[in-house]
Amino acid sequence: MDLTITLLLIAALFLILASGVWIGLALTGVAWIGMELFTSRPVGDAMAMTIWGSASSWTLTALPLFIWMGEILFRTKLSEDMFKGLAPWLDKLPGRLLHTNIIGSTIFAAVSGSSAATCATIGKMTLPELKRRGYPEEMTIGTLAGASTLGLLIPPSIIMIVYGVTANVSIAQLFIAGVVPGLLLGGLFMAYTIVWSLLNPERIPPADQPLGFLQKLYASRHLIPVVSLIGAVLGSIYSGIATATEAAAVGVVGAMVIALVQNELNWKNFRDSLLGATRLYCMIALILAGAAFLTLAMGYIGLPRHLAEWIGSLGLSPLMLTLALMAFFIVLGCFLDGISIVVLTMGVLLPTVEAAGFDLIWFGIFVVVVVEMAQITPPVGFNLFVLQGMTKKEITWLARVALPMFFLMVLAILLLYFFPGLVTWLPQQMAG
Repeated sequence: MDLTITLLLIAALFLILASGVWIGLALTGVAWIGMELFTSRPVGDAMAMTIWGSASSWTLTALPLFIWMGEILFRTKLSEDMFKGLAPWLDKLPGRLLHTNIIGSTIFAAVSGSSAATCATIGKMTLPELKRRGYPEEMTIGTLAGASTLGLLIPPSIIMIVYGVTANVSIAQLFIAGVVPGLLLGGLFMAYTIVWSLLNPERIPPADQPLGFLQKLYASRHLIPVVSLIGAVLGSIYSGIATATEAAAVGVVGAMVIALVQNELNWKNFRDSLLGATRLYCMIALILAGAAFLTLAMGYIGLPRHLAEWIGSLGLSPLMLTLALMAFFIVLGCFLDGISIVVLTMGVLLPTVEAAGFDLIWFGIFVVVVVEMAQITPPVGFNLFVLQGMTKKEITWLARVALPMFFLMVLAILLLYFFPGLVTWLPQQMAG
């Protein structure tokens, strides 16, 4: 009976989505069908209370603020300045300027929160310049596809806020937990680039005229604004001075100051950034509201409990459960965006995950890394769409050049599993 209900609701969801209805409304519709057909609970008041409760959550306030911060920075010369500050230091490293994609994405991820924004911002700056200098296109685009997903992992992260609200865990601790895994993944991408460059030295253009140490140091002044903003946002959270929501407000003010100093804070940029953030947040809030109602409906029907019992009866070891969940999320990532994946599955999976003894902070980082993989898997890889818009390349070609980064993310998942302290150490120090 449970399997029949599950299949019916999944079929209804895909049917509604295929008809072109917005994801948030599709989730609400499926929840309404489930409650109306399979429970005796009145649907109207349950829907009103759940949607109002999810939309008025104070914790969610951080989300539009971080989105707005990213939108403001997107319209400044911050990315251009990062290139100027980084390039002189990379001439001696195998791969040279290929690393600007990875380091630039890592830095911008710490002030963006969105992988699509990171991909678009860094790509607009690096791709034309690297092409002009003769760097191999499959490596410039492949490294950008992988490294820009760090926008989800390195705090502040939109998807971490969504997970924190859904799983009822500390968003500040989630943010801090993402720092080491984010740097680890960036390090893996750079290591791959170094190995590739050593194996293909003839494909890397010669270095620019070498600069002295003091000249490099002078060029680094361009990095001061972005480093200051990262320090203000993450430092205020880690030191306990501010909550994640208050740090988001600090980030918005900091982004405006940077835009003002760069003479980019005019009425048009202010209005466009505010409207862009509002549109994106409204889309996410509608998805979250629909997912909250669907989670409630699933709870009344009893599907999460039965699913947890079924997975528990399989007797999977923690490692096998981790691999099974990774495969599950990757498949979902072929059809849904990251936020939808999190809000659709957490209500069902969290009881199982807790029963298996996983730390919910660790599991949150695991989910974010796997959702990162989904950003570069066709047919619905958001970063692939962004790159297609910028490069006019086929999705299949883009997915192929991003494939090595996908396997490096699988390696990162295994490292996080066998060395969980990579995730949990910083939050424990913060709590201490």
